[in-house]
Amino acid sequence: MTSVALLGIDIGKHTFYLHGQDQHGHQVLRKKYSRRQLIDVLANTPVCTVVMESCAGAHWLARKLAESGHQVKLIAPQYVKPFLKGNKNDYNDAEAICEAAARPSMRFVAVKTPEQQTLSALHRLRESLIAHRTAAINQVHGFLLEFGVSLPIGMASIQRLPALLDDPVHALPPRLVQVLLRLHARIKGLSAEIKDIEAELARQLQDDDAGRRLLSIPGIGPISASALAAEAGDASQFKCGRDFAASLGLVPRQYSTGGKQTLLGISKRGDKHLRRLLVQGARAVMQRADRRDDALGAWLRGLLGRRHSNVVACALANKLARIVWAVLAKGGQYQPHPHAV
Repeated sequence: MTSVALLGIDIGKHTFYLHGQDQHGHQVLRKKYSRRQLIDVLANTPVCTVVMESCAGAHWLARKLAESGHQVKLIAPQYVKPFLKGNKNDYNDAEAICEAAARPSMRFVAVKTPEQQTLSALHRLRESLIAHRTAAINQVHGFLLEFGVSLPIGMASIQRLPALLDDPVHALPPRLVQVLLRLHARIKGLSAEIKDIEAELARQLQDDDAGRRLLSIPGIGPISASALAAEAGDASQFKCGRDFAASLGLVPRQYSTGGKQTLLGISKRGDKHLRRLLVQGARAVMQRADRRDDALGAWLRGLLGRRHSNVVACALANKLARIVWAVLAKGGQYQPHPHAV
């Protein structure tokens, strides 16, 4: 393996397939290793560029290989697919990874730190708990509607559920009452878990300088700041704010040909969780647009006067994403610009 300059690894749970190329792009290695063998072999291999798809376990493995001196790069799987030749198998996947990494215009994914992965895990757990709570609430509404009881939308009606079940006006079957009380207890327990996770996210955010600086941006709260800090890091993998906004799917989708520019709705690429948080933050800023006397408030009021609120929310989310990139990449905090009269 002394002549390997570029090494592509197709990651598996137990088995890893390697494809190595020299500096001229010729194949010099084609091997299969177990997880333990891979770490030992690459620890004793001359330093080279190691490339993998950004998938489960890739960030941990990238950190382990970087400790051995290798230059590790991660590629999004959708950028590897066009370089796959012939039938799909593990060796061909590893070769496609090498081919994709050799392109001079290829975009790579930044390797996450353990702290970023921990924050990301907390956010995924929170989203899962919210989904389970929503499902339980929908079940309560559905079961009661079958017996002619229509609950108002919102958590307030769920909190008053035990009192409603005790009301003799509805005359619900006793066994159904027990089922609904069980669902109410589950909803209450899930809400408590969600609050605990949000408190943990806020505590971790206090120890993160970038996260604290993100809180200075309008529409960015503790949940959004911690999610952005976990996924974007220092934003060094993006050349400018527009690239970061494009990675979140907040720029128009194009269908242009023959010199005719056609722009459609937003592309909705990338992390939908971050995109949703930014759009929700933008809507919160829009609700208080009349109270802002800076340049952002003037721009927002002018846009609301001529475009639909949904379009304005996406445009403001795009602007917030660019501000996030500037804060992460250049340091400092958000400073509102005064409105020029």
